[in-house]
Formats: sequence, C-alpha cells, structure tokens
Amino acid sequence: MGGTFTDLVIIAGNGAQHVFKVPSVPRNPADGVLNAIAAAAQTLGSTTTRLLQDCTLFVHGSTVATNTLLERKGAPVGLLTTAGFRDSLEIRRGMRENPWRHREPNPEVLVPRRMRLPVRGRLDAKGNETSKLEVSDVEAAAEKFREQGVESVAVCFLHSYANPSHERAAAELLRRVGFRWISLSSDISPFIGEYERSSTAAVNAYIAPRTVGYLKELDAALKAMGLRHSMLLIQNNGGAISVEQIAAKPAALLLSGPAAAVAALTYYGGAAGSNDLISMEIGGTSCDVVVMNKGNIEITDHFQIAGHHLAMPSVEVHSIGAGGGTIAGVDGAGMLFVGPQGAGANPGPAAYGLGGDDATITDAQIVLGRLRAGSYARGAVMLDADLATEAIERKVARPLGMSTERAAAGMLELLEQHLLHAVQRLSTERGYDTRGFTLIAGGGAGPLHAASIGRMLNCRNVFVPRLSGAYCALGMLHADVRHDVVRLHLQLLNEISPNDLLSAFRSHELEARRALAEGGFDESRMVFRYEMDLRYLGQQWDVRINVEDPRFGKETLRAAFEKEYGRLYGHHQPDGVIEITKLRVIALGILPPLAEAVCETANDEPRPYETRRVFLGKARGWSMIDIYRGDQLRPGHVLRGPLIVEEETTTLLIGPGDILKVDAAGNFAIHLSNEESLQ
Repeated sequence: MGGTFTDLVIIAGNGAQHVFKVPSVPRNPADGVLNAIAAAAQTLGSTTTRLLQDCTLFVHGSTVATNTLLERKGAPVGLLTTAGFRDSLEIRRGMRENPWRHREPNPEVLVPRRMRLPVRGRLDAKGNETSKLEVSDVEAAAEKFREQGVESVAVCFLHSYANPSHERAAAELLRRVGFRWISLSSDISPFIGEYERSSTAAVNAYIAPRTVGYLKELDAALKAMGLRHSMLLIQNNGGAISVEQIAAKPAALLLSGPAAAVAALTYYGGAAGSNDLISMEIGGTSCDVVVMNKGNIEITDHFQIAGHHLAMPSVEVHSIGAGGGTIAGVDGAGMLFVGPQGAGANPGPAAYGLGGDDATITDAQIVLGRLRAGSYARGAVMLDADLATEAIERKVARPLGMSTERAAAGMLELLEQHLLHAVQRLSTERGYDTRGFTLIAGGGAGPLHAASIGRMLNCRNVFVPRLSGAYCALGMLHADVRHDVVRLHLQLLNEISPNDLLSAFRSHELEARRALAEGGFDESRMVFRYEMDLRYLGQQWDVRINVEDPRFGKETLRAAFEKEYGRLYGHHQPDGVIEITKLRVIALGILPPLAEAVCETANDEPRPYETRRVFLGKARGWSMIDIYRGDQLRPGHVLRGPLIVEEETTTLLIGPGDILKVDAAGNFAIHLSNEESLQ
C-alpha cells in the first residue's frame, strides 16, 4: 500500500500471476486494500468471498505506521525515564546531522516535557542494581498520565539493555492501573544508546494504537469476508510476521513497503544471473534503493523517519522523494527544482485530470513521448497530454524562458541526477564497484529511468520484472517469516572460549525458536543464521560479520572482522584489540515455495503496434521509434533499442543500441550499450 497506488498481486496454484492497481485511500487505508480485492475478484470472474476463501497466504505491506508518524496523527504519549534524564529525548545527541544547516530546527518531540516523568532507581552499565526502583514514582506518573489523557506509555530507563527488570516492573504496575499500550525500550530496542532507545520507544508508543488497531480491524474484516488464516505483515528487516506478534512493536513496520525489496531481489536474483544486485524501485511518490552484495543485504540497527531516530534491525534502504508524481517548479532564485514533494494519488499529476495543476515527472514523460496518453491499469488512471503540456508550460517553461519540451527534458535530467546519487549512497560510497552489478528496476516509474541510470553507474545489465509495477507486492509473496534476536554481549574476543560463545548463541536461538513455533512452524521449516558485532576497543561504531558456525575459533572471527573492516574503511589494525558488542540470531520460518510462472516460447518475430516521436536525449533529440505491447513479447524474443515496451503497470524505455531479451518467465533482461545517454 503506497502513497499513490495500492498494488495487489495474486499467484495462482499453476503459477499464473495477476496484478491489480487501485488508487490508495489515505483517509482510510483499509479501503484501498478492500478495493483492490474487489477489483481482482471482478476481473477474475469470482466474488470477494470466494477469492478470500481460496487464499492460502495473504501478505500485507502497509504505510500506516509511517504515515501516522509523518502526519503526526499518533496517540498522546507519556514517557517514564530515569531520574535526571527526562530531557534526553529532546537534547538528542547534541549535534547536527548537517552542520551547514545550523538554523534548521529538529522535529518537535513526540512527548512534551510535562509528559516525560522521572522515576528514581538505577542500574549500572553491567545491569547491576545500584538503587531500587521507586514504585511510588511510577504510581504518581501513572496518575498524572491518566489526568492528562495519555493513551500510550513508553518506558526507557538507563542501562535497561543490560537488565530489563526495572522497566518490566514499571510496565506491570502500569497494566494494573489500566494502561493498555506500553512500549518498553528493552523489548523493542535492546541497544546501547539511551537517546536512540528512548526515541524508538516513544515512536513505538506514538504509532501503536492507530497502527495495531488498523491491522487488527483489517485482519478481522478479511476473516469475516472469507479469509481462513490471519494475514502476515512485512517488517523492517524484510521478513514477514503475524499480526499478533507485531502488536508489541509496530515500529517494526515503519519500512514495511521498501523492505519487501529484499524478497524481490532474492526471488529475481536467479533469473538475473547475479547475486550482486541493486534494486531501484520508483513509484508515484518515492525512490527506494536496496543493494545486495554476494547474496547479502545490509541490515542496519539505526535509521530515521522524519528526523526521529530508531534503533531496531532494518533493511538498509535509502529513500528519496523522486517518483512519477514528483513536483517540479522554479524557485525564487529562478532555479529549476524537482521534488521532494509529490502530487500523491489525488489530485496527482496534472495529466490525471483530477484538479492537480503542478508539473510532475509523469507530465514530463508524456510531453517527451515516453508515456502515451490514455488509459492505464485497467482504467484506474487516465493520462491527458494537453493537461500535462499546459502544466509544464505554465509552471516551468515560461518562468525559465524556454520551450516546453526543453523544460520537460530538464526536469528528467535533474530527477535522474537525484536517482543516481540515491543509488550511489548505498553502492559506490560503500566501496562497491557498480560495474559488476545488475540494476533491477521496480515500480511503475522505475523502468522508464533504468537504462539511463544503469548507464551512468556503468552497469552492464538491467533487469525489469514483468510485474515491475507491483514489484514490492510481488516480493512480499516470497518473503519468509523472520525474527531477529539481538542481545548485548560485551567481551574481548581473545577472552571468550568457543564453548561460551556457542552457549550464548544457543540461548538466543532458543528464544527465536519459540517465536517461530508460536507462528506454527515445525523444526523442518526453521533456519537459523548467526552474526556478531565487533569493534576495536575504544571505538564507537560496530562492524557486523556472519558466523557460519557458532563454534568458530578466535582467529577465524578476527580474520572475518578484519576483512570486512578493511572493505569499509580501507585499512585494519593487525594487532588491535577486538571487542564483541552484540550477538545476533536470525530465525527464518520457511514458507512453501510458490508455483513458478510459465510462459509460452515465441515462435514468431515481434511486431511493434505503432511508431511514436520520442525525445531520446540532447545528443539524438527527437526520433521515431517502435512501440511494443508487453503482452506480445514472449520468451525468446530479442530486440535492439531504441524502443518502448508498454506493460500493464509500467513502461520500459530501451536506449539506442541496448539489447532487450525476454527470459523464460517473461521478464526483461537488458544489456546496455556504450552509445549516448538518454539525457
């Protein structure tokens, strides 16, 4: 469920794939889900009830948690803190993310100072109690919370990552006096760093009532309409989880949509013939980038949403405001800008004809002939070329004193610079050589920019899934259930024995095993992975390594750490003292594989359905090029660009000299040439 469209993908038992897109309904997100199901049932000649009754797996990726935070529509929150630390949430880290924007205010805190109440009682950094928890302070805070209409309470005490006993005692008292929504930092974010833990707990408490309420109501509504099993949800870590298990930590859904790219990359990696992949998913509102290196996708413990810091395991996604609905204009200094604001689903781009008058990227694509006017997504969207031209003329071309066509080309050129920088943020800036990567283009708008961005990255290959327009929805269907158990473990590497390390991992594995068992998984469908965070003694930031066998010796672990440290920073300390900081167990509940799509092999030459005048960049200008219907291209077809392929939910722009091949599943593999760019 995105900001512009709600996408539904159905995979039938024979592997047939169906995709449906309907406009999202921000005021009531569940309506978008139910509208998509109704549209699918009608198209497939079924009823909503029969469709849901036949459904064996229902997976949901939702932006409700994110939108609740962005729109500041969460619950009134109270925060219990250790006495003397009630202002940590507002002080933050005492430093600027960008030192050159020193006048830009931080976002308003989610919990006002009068609702951040101190509690006496203290633990030291090892979790030892130095003074008892003052129950009377908790009782007094609870009374004040009730008087002030607080609906949800966050609890963050100093050093609770090492010993959660004080937080749990406070939570038990809060429950006894009637508080339903309680977020403990030790449960949600058991990491060192009081500010990050308090911020995570506050965000979780802020979004919990609306998010969990929405999910439970939707789950109940689907069951009442015929669904036989509870739906699964996509978490920040890219794995699925049940509604019941996510209820205590809805903050794990803040990256629910973009995180689905993990399963999509894993699914398409085999077809693309590489495990070095860059996912660039561009919808109507944003561009989300995820990088897979040698089959591994980076997981981070820290990310931000609207300036609020969160500390919990999440796929490393870099998102920018750049999509089909991104608004362009001219600022007060006479400079062209593109984004980050978007036109949304309604009124949307000017070409939608729903009252929007801003010039957007979709309008520019129409003006330049790359998108045709007319109906898309089974009539869900109608594009009007005259409205698109008028908007760009009025908002961009006339203020800049240039032609409408040149203004539209400038909009795309600037947007693609933003897209390039977004990809480089997680690739070249991390030491990866993008020449060896395949760019996978997802989203309704991604394939229009893929050839251009791939060329700028020096990638040799681009891969476009047949269902690119529903990229994340398709990826969700291939996501296994996942639980991350992360625990603090401060010890020098040269002082730990293999048996002690194995014992600690097994203890955490038992916790993860119980979580999978609660989800209905037996031993045969459980898979466990082990990781460690290490650092040189005295450093602040950790480096994570995979531990293939928990019985690994110290020298093997040191070598793995030094290799990863060298990749990240270009050097390592051969005689440095290494400290273990965290142990991780990743537990996967393996879902049954879905049937693969089977496409009929081509036995004829593809024919374009028309030729169209399309702008192909400053070097080539306007050219008449062939336009193909995607449903007419089958495995075995090979085409040479420039050309355009129009699919049901997306459009592909293939550059001059590029070679397009249709694979066995009907996806599009593009080999990039060295000819001129599309800008």
